[in-house]
Amino acid sequence: MKGSEAIHPNKISVEKGITHFYIGQVTVMRHDKASIYFNCGPAQVLLRFLSPSLFRVVLNPYGEVDEKTTDAVYKRDWPEVELDVSEDDEYYHLTTSQLKVKVQKRPLRLAVYTPEGKVIHQDDPVRGMGWTEQKQVFCHKTMHGDEKFYGFGEKAGYLNKRGTRQIMWNSDVYAPHNEETNALYQSIPFFTSLSEKGVYGLFLDNPGKTIFDLTGEESYSFTAEAGKLDYYFFYGQDLKDVVSQYTELTGRMPLPPKWAIGYHQSRYSYQTEDEVREVARTFREKQIPCDVIYLDIHYMDGYRVFTWHPARFPNAPQLIQDLSQQGFHVIPIVDPGVKKDPSYRVYQEGVKQDYFCRYLEGDIYTGEVWPGESAFPDFTEEKVRKWWGKLHAHYTEAGIKGIWNDMNEPAVFNETKTMDVDVIHKNDGDPKPHKELHNLYGYYMSKATYEGLKELLAGERPFVVTRAGYAGIQRYAAVWTGDNRSFWEHLAMCIPMFLNMGISGLPFVGADIGGFAHPANGPLLARWTQLGTFTPFCRNHSALDVPRQEPWVFGEEIEAICRRYIELRYQLLPHLYTLFYQAAETGLPILRPLVMEFPDDPLTHDLADQFMVGEDILVAPVYRPDMHARAVYLPRGQWINYWTKEEVSGGQYVLVPTPLEIMPIFVKKGAIIPHGVVEQYVGEKQGAPLTMHVFGLHGEQRYTLYEDDGYSFEYEKGCYNLVEWCVTEDSGKVTVTYQPHHYQYDSGRKECHLVLHGVDGVQEVRGNTVKEWQYEREQKRLTVTVEAGSHPDTYVIDLK
Repeated sequence: MKGSEAIHPNKISVEKGITHFYIGQVTVMRHDKASIYFNCGPAQVLLRFLSPSLFRVVLNPYGEVDEKTTDAVYKRDWPEVELDVSEDDEYYHLTTSQLKVKVQKRPLRLAVYTPEGKVIHQDDPVRGMGWTEQKQVFCHKTMHGDEKFYGFGEKAGYLNKRGTRQIMWNSDVYAPHNEETNALYQSIPFFTSLSEKGVYGLFLDNPGKTIFDLTGEESYSFTAEAGKLDYYFFYGQDLKDVVSQYTELTGRMPLPPKWAIGYHQSRYSYQTEDEVREVARTFREKQIPCDVIYLDIHYMDGYRVFTWHPARFPNAPQLIQDLSQQGFHVIPIVDPGVKKDPSYRVYQEGVKQDYFCRYLEGDIYTGEVWPGESAFPDFTEEKVRKWWGKLHAHYTEAGIKGIWNDMNEPAVFNETKTMDVDVIHKNDGDPKPHKELHNLYGYYMSKATYEGLKELLAGERPFVVTRAGYAGIQRYAAVWTGDNRSFWEHLAMCIPMFLNMGISGLPFVGADIGGFAHPANGPLLARWTQLGTFTPFCRNHSALDVPRQEPWVFGEEIEAICRRYIELRYQLLPHLYTLFYQAAETGLPILRPLVMEFPDDPLTHDLADQFMVGEDILVAPVYRPDMHARAVYLPRGQWINYWTKEEVSGGQYVLVPTPLEIMPIFVKKGAIIPHGVVEQYVGEKQGAPLTMHVFGLHGEQRYTLYEDDGYSFEYEKGCYNLVEWCVTEDSGKVTVTYQPHHYQYDSGRKECHLVLHGVDGVQEVRGNTVKEWQYEREQKRLTVTVEAGSHPDTYVIDLK
């Protein structure tokens, strides 16, 4: 079918005759502390408060509610909530310290209000919750006129998802992604809402196929094709508050090993040991920093996981040891498909121990993937996850500390592109068909991988990156956006994808730099590498059938630009690592849409082609060819051009020159940003000086730097540093103070530099261990000597 024929009216199939049942009137209400049960004929609804601003709603159309949760829900024990319950003829009134919920009795409808009585969120008055005769469940909500929706995980399109349908069904999508490519590799059924009425979030905890329909003008809906209606409502003061609550519920990322924040180089595939060694040698010869080299499927023997190819990689452990001495980590790909081969140990064990997915009748499910006909572990079983985790000793004994999980939607080479939905997962005693658990498959695989590596590495932090995931995946893995293309459009597309993934609780995100499929070119690689400077996961990756795209491939000019920005990433690692720490503590993303930092500015609400790195750095990538200038929106306040140090007033768009070597970067006036030295790999220059850059004086300025050893879990035992820097100006007098709030890690650093941009002089330096300080007027330099032991011995302050 081609052209207009595709939309001929007679070709459109419309399902008819589906009966919808809507929840009826409340016949019985039972109250048990913070849990309220409503019987509505044969159906029952549970409303349970987990905190004064968070409640859960569960519907069972056919009897008592099932109160089990998926594994995505991390926090199970919540302090008891003080809840006031009252009623009148028409409503039940449920009141906490932060919100009020009115439950209409006839029929049951929910409405959420602030303590002052302003409506925030409510069911559609006509439809509300319900179900169909096909056992789908759904819920309709009213939509405010100015309401905007953010989140939904990995989705193509712009930042604000109003006016779209968002489908949650993890899918292997190799064809080019565009606005119509809805179901991708990750499914995170969580969103935040912003309107003049307030801010809230909603998480539909259903790992089957779910659909959020935001195309209406006055209402929106969410539907699950199987399983139960089970959602959480979060009320917050702002977007940050809502995301923090959501990640408190679903968990927050652990600190990754610091090397995983460096630059990664990959290709499908580096096919021999010699090729891998050549890539590593070239990085070091050209002095382009790099920490990680990947091995795609060709390292395996016939694509069997947990094997080495006898001819291509005859001595893989020695290769890994040699690269480690050069500062490289090696990360191999591991897919879930286990080749059906009676002589293959992993397949033998899986069959004998009954670890593979089966049909109800007992036959092992097999599907075609890279090794040919393959079986798939049933990762919903804890014993299977433990078995799979222990298999990774094959890699850790060779010196590997990170794993790349791919094809784990799961992807299968058939018409549906995935596992038969009738396959039964044992699910630790609660068996369910794949149709109901599909989006959890990649999540459970990554959980098995992370926990297995953690045990095998005996105190070192593992690193896992996964293509597929579900809510809570941030606890186990970094994620990337899958098989993108070397198109300028894909460079632009990944920016709002990162931002919505961050809002969805996934801080450790990235895309294949340069694009995976289709031939790249020099300017595209340069611009994508510039963006990659700031993406939390920073990996260049390309496909088997396209030209190579390492930083040096396109000539000296492109190589120099790529080197400059990769070096900048390594200089900024102290700041990025501090942001990772903040993400682990608060759940907030590292890359943030401007609306998260400037919600009172309407011009930020749909802004999707620039972003904040933390609170203070604004980045405006260049995402079109031959773009010699671009408009950058600076919110209200004063901003410093990172490259020129020029001060610019905000509250306006500014036109910034963008020759190929320049990506616009602005810093809030008064921000303090730590810089390290350029290293060829993380830890190469342990103990090197740290430089704190102060971008102009702006009242009282503070920055708290986080440090630990970067590789172990000793930080969980208190072995880390939190040092606060403060710079203030009062009547022309500049005061610099520093305070170690927690200091249990010896970085080996003996000297720190503080660069004050736009400062004429410093009259005072204070610290709880200052011994002496000396000002050299001609050099505009202040040297401060402090007591040794708890922090560096010397601070050198340069005035610029």
